[in-house]
Amino acid sequence: MTTEPEPELAALLIRPEQPDDHEAIRYVVAAAFQDDRVADLVDAIRASDEYIPALALVAVLGGEVVGHVMVSYTALDDGSVRHRISHLSPLAVAPERQRTGIGAALVDAVVSRAGERGAGFVVLEGDPGYYGRLGFESSATYGIFIDLPDWAPPQASQIRTLAGPPTISGRVVYPPAFRAATDR
Repeated sequence: MTTEPEPELAALLIRPEQPDDHEAIRYVVAAAFQDDRVADLVDAIRASDEYIPALALVAVLGGEVVGHVMVSYTALDDGSVRHRISHLSPLAVAPERQRTGIGAALVDAVVSRAGERGAGFVVLEGDPGYYGRLGFESSATYGIFIDLPDWAPPQASQIRTLAGPPTISGRVVYPPAFRAATDR
């Protein structure tokens, strides 16, 4: 038996962000996090060498941007080499549209596109309950660690494998865009 998507999700368009979307993205991100610093982070990533335009997606409903997600490059330091890897951050959905499946649809779309571009895995720092439902698991299982803020449980360092278990391990090193916007 197949189930039809929720009417709202059936009308949802997910596409790469465009310059005309930037103001709406900033509004959605700041509202979702109740923090302009996260919107500043999006701008900083977009202006950096780590930005991947094809992996900065918006969710559009009725012509309005209601969600945004990015996968950008970051580094994984194995102790002798810094490997370029894929990092999902941030994910934002307009507060009035949260808990409708838009965030999950954005994550699935961006992770799928990252895999199509050759990413073997995607890491993130986030709520293990939420992201666990989307196929993410503790990255420590694979020897990959993210330095987390004090409030975050160790399981917030997460990974979604796309091409089998990772063949590299180490510590995620946030790029300058992240450090400037998040004091990391």
